[in-house]
Amino acid sequence: MTDKTSSQGLTYADAGVSIEKGDALIDRIKPMAKSTSRPGADVALGGFGGAFDLKAAGFSDPVLVSGTDGVGTKLRIAIDTDVLDTVGIDLVAMCVNDVLAQGAEPLYFLDYFATGHLDNDRAASVISGIAEGCRQSRCALIGGETAEMPGMYEGKDFDLAGFVVGAAERDGLLPLKDEMEAGDMLVGIMSSGPHSNGYSLIRKVVELSGLSWQAPAPFDPEKNLAEALLTPTKIYVQSVLPLVREGLIKGIAHITGGGLTENTPRMLPDHLTPKYDMSSWERPAVFKWLQETGNIAEAEMQRAFNCGIGMVLAVSSDKADLVVEKLMENSETAMIIGKLNA
Repeated sequence: MTDKTSSQGLTYADAGVSIEKGDALIDRIKPMAKSTSRPGADVALGGFGGAFDLKAAGFSDPVLVSGTDGVGTKLRIAIDTDVLDTVGIDLVAMCVNDVLAQGAEPLYFLDYFATGHLDNDRAASVISGIAEGCRQSRCALIGGETAEMPGMYEGKDFDLAGFVVGAAERDGLLPLKDEMEAGDMLVGIMSSGPHSNGYSLIRKVVELSGLSWQAPAPFDPEKNLAEALLTPTKIYVQSVLPLVREGLIKGIAHITGGGLTENTPRMLPDHLTPKYDMSSWERPAVFKWLQETGNIAEAEMQRAFNCGIGMVLAVSSDKADLVVEKLMENSETAMIIGKLNA
């Protein structure tokens, strides 16, 4: 058989990988990365690694805190509906909120984007969301990897992973378990929705409902179902980090997979347990719809979802009202939702 391949030799493009497309994508996203520059990071993509200057960022005795996460099956909705510009925010949020829970300021972020066939328009849309998440968290996007892997992903499928490095002064790390005591209050900050957890269950509920992704969302008729369920994860860095630095916070729980039930104990010493007043906040309509449509037990709701609370802060009882007030000034919806019991 005589063809171009046999006469001129096999190329990477013949195997389904376009080096030219990859180079073009890097050029396209350089301005996005540049828009996330911050003290300590002069963002310039294209090298073999990204550098960060801790001294320029203002730290004197820093401890590095790192985190990694993905978006999970929320990606399935984004891929199936071509709504791709918000899942990057989710990716950043899941990582930076985790290091924030240790009392750390997110410094820089790297992403991993893997697909079977690189479509630069789709990839750029995803990465634009990553850049937006970095801007919201004041975290520099200093690098990443775009992998085109034919045979590993079918059709338009892709996957995302994110990696963040943060820092805190040595004496500012959380949680302060030795300072926690019975009677300390739990302050909850409202979520923007399910964030990026429980989406395998959410997709099952949608299947049971018989609704299409384009149908008006029963809990938010101004949006279709896909748009409503793709509401990005809230990033709490700018509202919570100042309170950490003021010494107002003893511990932080980022409410992710495992919900309120499993995440809050992660910040507590063994001799204390959280006691929530579940009537102290109004659960967003999306959770009511999920529970009723899927006939989901309350215990399962609290284990699978954040139920409207994206972050929980442990604070002294005499500082709880002040913390709520400061959070409200920073445009959060916050309230006292429980306390610590022996």
